[in-house]
Amino acid sequence: MRVDLFDFNLPAERIAKRPAAPRDSARLLHVTFAARADLAVRDLPRLLRRGDIMVFNDTRVFPARLLGRRGEMAVEVLLHKQLAPDAWEGFARPAKRLKPGQLLEFPGGLTAEVMGRNDALTVVKFNLAGPALMAKLTEVGHIPLPPYIQRADDAQDRSDYQTVYAAREGAIAAPTAGLHFTPELLAALDAVGVLRTTVTLHVGAGTFLPVSVEDTADHVMHAEWGEVSAATAAAINAARTAGGRIVAVGTTSLRLLESAARDDGTVLPYAGDTSIFITPGTPIKTADLLMTNFHLPKSTLFMLVAAFAGLDVMRSAYNHAIASGYRFYSYGDASLLERNPSR
Repeated sequence: MRVDLFDFNLPAERIAKRPAAPRDSARLLHVTFAARADLAVRDLPRLLRRGDIMVFNDTRVFPARLLGRRGEMAVEVLLHKQLAPDAWEGFARPAKRLKPGQLLEFPGGLTAEVMGRNDALTVVKFNLAGPALMAKLTEVGHIPLPPYIQRADDAQDRSDYQTVYAAREGAIAAPTAGLHFTPELLAALDAVGVLRTTVTLHVGAGTFLPVSVEDTADHVMHAEWGEVSAATAAAINAARTAGGRIVAVGTTSLRLLESAARDDGTVLPYAGDTSIFITPGTPIKTADLLMTNFHLPKSTLFMLVAAFAGLDVMRSAYNHAIASGYRFYSYGDASLLERNPSR
């Protein structure tokens, strides 16, 4: 499909710089095939039913943005994917001026040797490995806020840009639909009989990359590592068999479920990379509802929600959200989408 079909005018002031406080006070646009309603995230318990199962992504963001030097030249490395206990590939700037064998120096005595290139990614090998490396990254790295927020990260982002249920470290970006949940909201969902389970998808730096081609068929998604445990797959399948709906919390959860599913929607255990790209026409086999934030024009994420709920439905919903003052992107408001009945 033509990428320009997913374009719309988004005023810059609609991109949120900070999250709502408390988290569950954010606005929620409930979108069905026939109607929409302006609500709040804390209204979720009355929108879901006993026996529905919510699928959360429990990945944990780490400070993956490194600022350092090669000699007198400033360098930046946004880590993307771990290759070995001491080696990562990432997006480096200025990548073209970095050559194999050069040493990059970062604060706290952390260094990395440039090993080479992997397409658009630079491979680096650190002087630390495993838990020691992750501890040092936590100490000297920066939270990799999306570039659209247009400000430097600070101490507040270390908690704001993390879900309350984050457990497995490895993400470059937060599964942002999950940022709206509080312990109180989770308890309220439990109280009405909504089930919960988790998957893990370590969101990579590729989530920030713009679509630079004219046709979606020519766009290449970067691979991200994910896991659906046997227990999670069994819980999801049991809930569906009992008549419950599958509620994917975030596009990351949906992408992983779709990667792990058979054609009949049965979810299988899964562990490995996925580069699934969901656009209108891609069959949606698993989730009945999708909770997600508001996404940018011509982004792969807006293409995904258009595939889930219908392009015309989502264009209308986004026009309403912009006119009504909803806040967009990672720190913005949320939507709850029902799958288009034709899907």
